[in-house]
Amino acid sequence: MNAPYPFSAVVGLDDLKLALLLNAVSPRVGGVLVRGEKGTAKSTIVRALAAQLPAIDVVPGCRFACDPAAPDPSCPDGPHEPGGPAATRSSALVELPVGASEDRLTGSLDVERALTEGVKAFEPGLLAAAHRGVLYVDEVNLLHDHLVDLLLDAAALGTCHVERESLSVRHAARFLLVGTMNPEEGELRPQLLDRFGLTVEVAASREPGERAEVVRRRLAFEADPAAFAARWAGAEAELAGRIAAARDRLGR
Repeated sequence: MNAPYPFSAVVGLDDLKLALLLNAVSPRVGGVLVRGEKGTAKSTIVRALAAQLPAIDVVPGCRFACDPAAPDPSCPDGPHEPGGPAATRSSALVELPVGASEDRLTGSLDVERALTEGVKAFEPGLLAAAHRGVLYVDEVNLLHDHLVDLLLDAAALGTCHVERESLSVRHAARFLLVGTMNPEEGELRPQLLDRFGLTVEVAASREPGERAEVVRRRLAFEADPAAFAARWAGAEAELAGRIAAARDRLGR
């Protein structure tokens, strides 16, 4: 798998970078909605953000990314003892396709285990995978209404509640919500628009020198992604350090 395009290598888009970094420091800001035409690097920079997020401690084997210091009491994989063993992993970037089913988003009955073992088990969905990470919705304005309702409930409550085939499951679902959209393809439902803490309008640069630099960097990345990423590794590490330090200061 190719290395992602480095966050630091994106040319311009200062307002968008600032909005994403503010949310990386404190998800309580409420997420980011990115509005702009196609070809403005919206998806590229959002995917690059995940590499800048500090790693998180999780309960080993927990599919719901429980924090060992304060595990979710209702975790379906629990109960977990506070202060128990910990494993460290990268923060997740989970993409929600606009055509996803309700079961894909919230989770469902594990049919395979039901058929082979005769047990009722829960198969986590994308909301569980995004817990303590980033949930990214490209073309969020095209998301089906029933998915918007589920997303709003989870974002407001910080939990996901699933009732399926006599299963009743509740688990934590706190995430940084990032949506991108092209306004030419339709507007966003007001209820979902209100959910985003920040909205950023992006547009392609009209400055010839900046446009040329965008092309140069993109060609260099496509020619050798690993070498391009290595060139920006220092700037990426510095930025990740600033985010971690800001998170540490935030509590004080």
